[in-house]
Amino acid sequence: MKFICLIALSIILLSSCYYDKAQLIYPAAGTCDTTSANYSTKVAPIISANCAVCHGGTATAGAGIKLDNYTGLKIYVGNGQLLNSINQTGVVPAMPLSAGKLTDCEISQITAWINAGALNN
Repeated sequence: MKFICLIALSIILLSSCYYDKAQLIYPAAGTCDTTSANYSTKVAPIISANCAVCHGGTATAGAGIKLDNYTGLKIYVGNGQLLNSINQTGVVPAMPLSAGKLTDCEISQITAWINAGALNN
């Protein structure tokens, strides 16, 4: 009887111990596509969702900074303020104000677009 109990216990214990492959159980989060980072499909939606509330449309935009179109945004790309503010370097005020930092992917997409010439595409 002890032998049968020992075998049953061994089967239960051994069957509950196995090694999973982490990449199958916890697949990597989606990758960040920076190869096709262009203004109209990547950058404009990020800016619209995170910046346009304060820096859009009206003449009373936050600090007079208007980022709701390519022309306005290009000014702050050219002088380095956009990247400094979204990377929160301390050189200029960290943005978005009163909100969390943009995701690493969003920052990478904006950076890739700038590094590719910040074209109006």
